[in-house]
Amino acid sequence: MHRYFIEVAYIGTRYSGFQVQLNSNTIQAEVTRALRILFNKDFELTGSSRTDAGVHALQNFFHLSTDIEISNNVVYNLNALLPFDIVVNKIFETNINAHCRFDALSRTYHYQITRFKNPFYFERAYYFPFALNMELLHEMAETIKNFNNFTSFSKKKTQVKTFTCNIEYSRWVFDKTLWRYEVKADRFLRGMVKGLTATMLKLAKNNQGNDALIEVFEKNNHAAADFSVPSNGLFLINVELKNDLIKH
Repeated sequence: MHRYFIEVAYIGTRYSGFQVQLNSNTIQAEVTRALRILFNKDFELTGSSRTDAGVHALQNFFHLSTDIEISNNVVYNLNALLPFDIVVNKIFETNINAHCRFDALSRTYHYQITRFKNPFYFERAYYFPFALNMELLHEMAETIKNFNNFTSFSKKKTQVKTFTCNIEYSRWVFDKTLWRYEVKADRFLRGMVKGLTATMLKLAKNNQGNDALIEVFEKNNHAAADFSVPSNGLFLINVELKNDLIKH
C-alpha cells in the first residue's frame, strides 16, 4: 500500500469550499473526479485545511492511500482534466501513516483589502474604502499573539474539542495598492481569520483598539466578534509539513 500527498492551489470563487459536500461543487470533488477519469478508479481523499466557500489557496494538500504506483509525471494529465481555477503542483509518496492534516506544523493565511475600487482585485481583495487608524491595526495584531483561546473567533456549530490555537505571528502589512493581514498558527478554527480581520477593521474604523479587542476575547462568545468580511480576500498561503514526510 502506498500513501501520496497531492499539493494543490486554487481560486475558490466558484466553489463551495475545499471539502466534499452533498449537492455542491468543491475542490475535493473536482480533484476526485480528475483522478477517477485518469486511473479509472475511485480514491478517498483527506484534506489538510478545510477552506470555506470562496476562499483561495496558494498551497493546500490532500492525501490518499492506494495499491497502485503514482508518479509525479501524472501531474500534467491531471491538470488537463481539472478546471482552469484548480491546479495540482506536485504529487509525492510519503510514509504510509502520514496524515496531511495532523502532520501539518502550521498554516499561514493572508487577508487582503483594497482601499480603492479596482476591477482587477474584485475577486482577490475586499473593497474597504473607509478611513482606518493604521496604528490601531498594528497594535491589535500584536495583541492577538498574547491569546491562545479563540472561542470568540470561531463560528457557531463548529465540531472541535478545543478552541486553543498557538499564534506564531500576527501582523498588518500596508502598501499603496493593498493592505494585508498576515497570520500564522498551528491550527485555525472555522471562520477564525475572517473573524479576526473583520473585528479589527470594525474597531479601527471606530477608533477603538486593544481594550475593545481584549473584551471580545474575554467574552468567549462568537457573538462578540464580527465575521462580516467576504471570502474573496482570504488566501491560505501555505501549509508547513513535517520535514520527514517525504519517503526516502
